[in-house]
Amino acid sequence: MIQIDLVTLQLFIAIHEEGSLSGAAEREHIALAAVSKRISDLESRVGSKLLYRRSRGVEMTPAGDAFRHHALNILNSVKRMFADLSEYGEGIRGHVRIHSNTSAIIAFLPQDLSIFADNYPQVKIDLQERVSSEVIHAVRNGLTDVGIFASHVNADGVELIPYRSDRLVLVVPTDHKLANRNSIALREAADQDFIGLQTDSSLQTLLQEQSELVGSGLRMRIQVKSFDAICRMIHYRMGVGVLPLMTINQELSVLGLKSIPLEDPWADRKLVIGIQQYEKLPLPAKHLVDQLAQQI
Repeated sequence: MIQIDLVTLQLFIAIHEEGSLSGAAEREHIALAAVSKRISDLESRVGSKLLYRRSRGVEMTPAGDAFRHHALNILNSVKRMFADLSEYGEGIRGHVRIHSNTSAIIAFLPQDLSIFADNYPQVKIDLQERVSSEVIHAVRNGLTDVGIFASHVNADGVELIPYRSDRLVLVVPTDHKLANRNSIALREAADQDFIGLQTDSSLQTLLQEQSELVGSGLRMRIQVKSFDAICRMIHYRMGVGVLPLMTINQELSVLGLKSIPLEDPWADRKLVIGIQQYEKLPLPAKHLVDQLAQQI
């Protein structure tokens, strides 16, 4: 049986990600000569060339790509093993990585993660805010254990679990000509200047797609990076905006804004939990997913 240590597997992954032996050596704090010898020995053991040596770095051979895939699976299995074994220590220990879109971070996760932290105080939570497309990419590539994002974004290859829902509303100043409306369709506000999010956000993509479907593209005047910035721009009468209601309750009263529910069916927006595969999650991540899934 071929014997390959975990350090060599990790080193091979680093070579792929850095694109060179020297970059991997620096990242893994191993001498370049030792890295070169490990790879040569590895190729001898497996009986196949794994890397193309180029003048500006290295590239994976077809055998190298296959080896990298299996190396990732082995390293992930080892991580899951230690996470599962942590249950037999003093309570559940471990580390859960979460990538989430802004809506969930503002409206729902603070309370939900607080409850989880109380139940599992020895589990470290690593939460990063990302747009939905980046969250899905992170889940697919094993960069996070759990992702939370808008359900309308394409997430092929990701296991989805319902999480929460929020209603999209049109936000205007309290003395705006539309402020007396009890509800409104997006097409009825198409003549307004809009304040929106950056173009790669799932909410911005949804608004553009839906407005184009009814033949009235939005007149996007300003694009910013946060819900708070949108509200402030609306407060100073730079335009109107569409936002998830649960994320802006405080800003409505403080900034003198009015929210008008959108009548469009797609305005009832769903958030989902995305994972690679539930059965392969580390135990602490399973407990987190189980808790979040109860919040529907």
